[in-house]
Amino acid sequence: MSPREAHARADAAAPRVLWLDTPARPEPRPPVGDADVDLLVVGGGFTGLWTAVRALEREPGRSVLVVERDRVAEHATGRNGGFCEASLTHGEANGRERWPDEYDQLERMGLANLDEIEATVRRYGIDCDLRRTGQLAVATRPHEVDLLEPAEPGFLDAAAVRRLVDSPTYLAGRLDAEGCAMVDPARLAWGLAETAESLGARIAEDTAVLRMRRRGDRMEVTTAHGVVRARQVVLATNVFTSLLRRMRTRVVPVYDHVLATEPLTAEQLAAVGWETRSGLADVGNLFHYYRLTADDRILWGGYDAVYHFGKGIDPAYEQRPATHRVLAEHFYATFPQLADVRFSHRWGGVIDTCTRFCAFFGTAHGGRAAYATGFTGLGVGASRFAADVMLDLLSGEQTERTRLAMVRESPLPFPPEPFAWAGIQLTRWASERADRTGRRNLWLRTLDRLGLGFDS
Repeated sequence: MSPREAHARADAAAPRVLWLDTPARPEPRPPVGDADVDLLVVGGGFTGLWTAVRALEREPGRSVLVVERDRVAEHATGRNGGFCEASLTHGEANGRERWPDEYDQLERMGLANLDEIEATVRRYGIDCDLRRTGQLAVATRPHEVDLLEPAEPGFLDAAAVRRLVDSPTYLAGRLDAEGCAMVDPARLAWGLAETAESLGARIAEDTAVLRMRRRGDRMEVTTAHGVVRARQVVLATNVFTSLLRRMRTRVVPVYDHVLATEPLTAEQLAAVGWETRSGLADVGNLFHYYRLTADDRILWGGYDAVYHFGKGIDPAYEQRPATHRVLAEHFYATFPQLADVRFSHRWGGVIDTCTRFCAFFGTAHGGRAAYATGFTGLGVGASRFAADVMLDLLSGEQTERTRLAMVRESPLPFPPEPFAWAGIQLTRWASERADRTGRRNLWLRTLDRLGLGFDS
């Protein structure tokens, strides 16, 4: 397929989020005015909803209020690919490099966390198409094959990987059968919201938080509709970090963009194979992620994470024709047998990234507020773990989680503008070059030594 035709296919897709484009989306909940609660959760995405559920499972009867500026699952939670991964560290390489002494513990805790997510979905009957399909990593360039450890058990050569999913671009693969589940992320969030309410929580939408301060033994949080007084506060705002000044240099917003196809026919699906329905990702620095949905669409995203100067966040950035067109080109190059398949949806969303590529945690206001942010695209699964970390921190008791160096340490900050923008652009250029050549240049090697960087 020519680039021009691929671009036209991307342009013709509806500028809507697939997961949110459904009559099953719940009606908006009303805002809240003045309130007095034990626990206030700011943010109605995965992190906030898991916090509400876990708070009430751990301590039934406490009063819990969740406030969301927009609607539940409106931002990153409802716009991602639905990869619910066990990894808490953005992959083994990142985790072993940063926390070699506790990586095995982190891996165990991550797998237990994913097991608990699956158990929660079953326990409360959450209809979110959760399937423990695993994830298939694929190499599409010769120098990437070694990254998949050909000498280790489980390595798949080109013929073996193409028997699982057929693309002429695949040179090798490795299947992680247990460490990832596919899920409809919006339905999971809506189900968690209903579960939290069934346990006694109250959820208010259209309730922007304007400021927060400590008043004696309570936190006083001013919203657009009143004042909430709370014994404790959890900040589950992820990329929207304005309530804590200390966070503003440690998180930057990047935009991830996605395409979704029309549902594949049985013949089209047979042309690809994919009977395992595993999620897929290539192993480049600028990587694609893709998966099948419940109605046999292919969701295709990633590659071109975009940072806007000045930490820009704007709904206008969610649609970026240049990126959607590149994604379309790459889709048809990966699956030329699907040249007759068209795209139905195109969208984007803003995610929070930090210099260590995975969530970090902390407290403020004398231990009465806790936060978790910096998930860098892994929040679907790691958000539940983060909820328990924050609740542990608020309890004041040491636990296995709070003793982790990962929890006790914070990432290095990003530099101010214009250095942040210049550094991120240079890193993206160098990463794309490394994908083509297989060699990391001086800039990337320097970032490796400093523990800094940028990842899609």
